[in-house]
Amino acid sequence: MFVHNVFFWLKDKENEEAQKALRAGLETLKGIESIVSVYIGTPASTRRPVIDASYDFAEIMIFDDEAGHDVYQVHPLHTKFVADCAHLWEKVVIYDVEA
Repeated sequence: MFVHNVFFWLKDKENEEAQKALRAGLETLKGIESIVSVYIGTPASTRRPVIDASYDFAEIMIFDDEAGHDVYQVHPLHTKFVADCAHLWEKVVIYDVEA
């Protein structure tokens, strides 16, 4: 299994339209066939010194393998998402995990 964890920091954290636009863009990625499961959300309310809750949105995607992830990376829905939404974020951090 290949797990693609993506964390987004918005440029304008308080802008509700930016929040809605990013979430809507993330939702479009669910149409990519190589994704087994996808989870989109915001930081949980848990707070401990080891938890980084500074991000605004997270997207966790599960693929069967790295090849499925590679299909996702060049898929037209993904490239459109980046083109349409990149102006909304100031930072993106990705953690890929083989499980």
